[in-house]
Amino acid sequence: MQTTWKGTISFGLVSIPVHLYSATKEHDVPLHQVHARDGGRVRMKRYCEQEEKEVPYTEIAKGYESPDGRTVTLTDEDLADLPLPSKKIIDVLAFVDEGEIDPLMFSKAYYVGVADKAAAKPYALLRDALVESGQIAVTKIALRTRESPAVLRVHDGTLVLQTCIWPDEVRPAAGIAPEEHVTVRPQELKMARSLMETLSEDFDLDQLHDDYQQALQQVIEARLQGVEVPHEEEAGAAPDNVIDLMEALRSSLRQAKDAHPGRTRAEEAEDTGAAEASAETAPAPRKRATAKKTTAAGKTTRAAAKKTTTRKSATPRKAS
Repeated sequence: MQTTWKGTISFGLVSIPVHLYSATKEHDVPLHQVHARDGGRVRMKRYCEQEEKEVPYTEIAKGYESPDGRTVTLTDEDLADLPLPSKKIIDVLAFVDEGEIDPLMFSKAYYVGVADKAAAKPYALLRDALVESGQIAVTKIALRTRESPAVLRVHDGTLVLQTCIWPDEVRPAAGIAPEEHVTVRPQELKMARSLMETLSEDFDLDQLHDDYQQALQQVIEARLQGVEVPHEEEAGAAPDNVIDLMEALRSSLRQAKDAHPGRTRAEEAEDTGAAEASAETAPAPRKRATAKKTTAAGKTTRAAAKKTTTRKSATPRKAS
């Protein structure tokens, strides 16, 4: 495995010489740009606007244009000689619970390996201390042209350094979620939890695979062989709006049970009870409410008629 970074973990006065190795890789079908008309390869050329000619890669440097239009050229040596303590040292700043770091901040992961045999003991000490405390170490590191906060944690008995973005690089979520007040009934929540449990039965993350890559490979093979390109069957249109949430949950739960036949009768009875309780506590339809209002009006009319009759009976008759 190719080394990505060489340096030292500083844990108080304890130093651990380490190497970093990329812990992840992305499987992708390599594609490049071609001319759609004839399939000719399209290549990007490095063109100097000042000299109006193509320049070799060895003459490429990084530049910064100031607001007033001036350009500053930065060479690889300039970037390599930046006065950064984190350039070669991973300085452990604190130990925190993993829940204190927002998952939105996590970026790329690197395996941490020892640089020599002498580093094995302090490496194991830091690793075991993290495991026993259930915490992660917060640090900083400079990789390539960027300094990043990072955390040290343990995965399969190996230290892993995971770079993060800075806290102020996480955009606020204000205004994204529905702003109006929405009431979720206990029966709906119970049914949703039951659906979650059913979908999670026998779930194995390792069984997931990249459908896009597989489909793209099928299209490429069809093009190479000169046969018809496979097409996905048209899916039915999704409903624009959920009118009856409980009915949608019940239907989803029935489909999930068909896909997970291992559910017990007790669990199914519990789900059915939740649905029946929901039906009992559901608000009455408008038509029934209107009839109730009409009945109440009828009672008022009858009471008024009875009162009038009583009033007529109480009036004395004139003597003849």
